[in-house]
Amino acid sequence: MRLAVTGTPGTGKTTATELLEERLADADGESSPDLDVIHLNRVLEEEGLYTEVDADRESKVADLDALSEWLEGRDDVVVESHLAHHFAADRVAVLRCRPDTLEQRLRDRGETERKATENAESEALDVILSEAVEEHGLESVYEIDTTDRDPAAVADELAAVAAGDRDPSAGEVDFVGYLA
Repeated sequence: MRLAVTGTPGTGKTTATELLEERLADADGESSPDLDVIHLNRVLEEEGLYTEVDADRESKVADLDALSEWLEGRDDVVVESHLAHHFAADRVAVLRCRPDTLEQRLRDRGETERKATENAESEALDVILSEAVEEHGLESVYEIDTTDRDPAAVADELAAVAAGDRDPSAGEVDFVGYLA
């Protein structure tokens, strides 16, 4: 089983999957699935799986083919990244956050005004959700609004998705009013 955890930067993917990772390690074969967590952005950095550095966006351009090759044969995993939905997965959890909250989170962690605004607009337009649905279908996408949830509650939702205890839910979160 492969669970992709994706979403716009700042939605809480890394924090929630780190908590999930701790829970999976502590579960020691109990009722929760036996999954390893892969933080794909760390793999990109450590393995040099990018094609260039985009100076304008201050980010590395991922080599999606190289990342796909790296992921080959890795099953029973949770793949966490804003890129995770671009790869084969049985289930895709898309973390969402109200754009104004997201923008503030990004600024608080030191992102530029431009980058924070660009990501907030992307979130309002459902960019990652749309890509995930197009790639994997409505029946495989699970939307989780992180706006007013603490990371432990988000990790609970991810655990429910991984265990098959939650129904798919794409299209339930709507932030388009942010752009008005």
